[in-house]
Amino acid sequence: MLLSPMKSSSQTSVSRNLDRTLVIMAKAPKPGTVKTRLAQTLPVEAVTELYRCLLDDTMVLARSLCNAEVALMCRGSDVEELKQLASGAADVVAQKGEGLAAGLTSVFAHFARGGRRRVVAFNSDSPHLPASVLGSAFEMLAKHDVVIGPTHDGGYYLVGAKAPHPALFDGDGMGTRTALDALLARARGLQLSVGFTDPFYDIDVEGDLVRLAAELRLAPTRAPRTARWLKEWGQAVALLRTGT
Repeated sequence: MLLSPMKSSSQTSVSRNLDRTLVIMAKAPKPGTVKTRLAQTLPVEAVTELYRCLLDDTMVLARSLCNAEVALMCRGSDVEELKQLASGAADVVAQKGEGLAAGLTSVFAHFARGGRRRVVAFNSDSPHLPASVLGSAFEMLAKHDVVIGPTHDGGYYLVGAKAPHPALFDGDGMGTRTALDALLARARGLQLSVGFTDPFYDIDVEGDLVRLAAELRLAPTRAPRTARWLKEWGQAVALLRTGT
């Protein structure tokens, strides 16, 4: 299995002293706590390593944005392990409260206070996303209060803002089929203008993994560690495609 420490393409400095911050919503890769839906059909150890690969490649993607500071937001119990995995390539910040809604609220309370920074919160399992999409999210914040990246399943893979809006995430959760509609309803209720990045997909269920495998066979450099995992587990992923 692939067990090398997570490294990014640049580890020279955590802070870049800019007005843009990209925050990865992360978890420590512990068995039974990540990608649990995939663990119903693949060995839990393999799924845990898959998440570690996704997170590592996401870190590299984030650091490819030379005009943005990178940070990780996580549960307090995951901070030390993620600091070791990040190896100084990003700040690691503990969220206040439990669950994704609390995590997103913590992102903007911590990084966007004062309204002087553009902050984008991004999930940790879409390293194959074009970097230009992340760049466009920051650009949209020049004209909108909030920017959202919708997923094809009714959720969203990123959300950005220039100020804290705690009520925006009440009871929320990325990855649910109603998350996007609920977020948009709250944004309208708060009279916030909303911009959208291109629809995309993250890796939650078997079909997502099969789709990613097909894409990375053609362009493995988009997420090299994940591509290596998929090569190792190619037969198992192929069986997912046939429903076996």
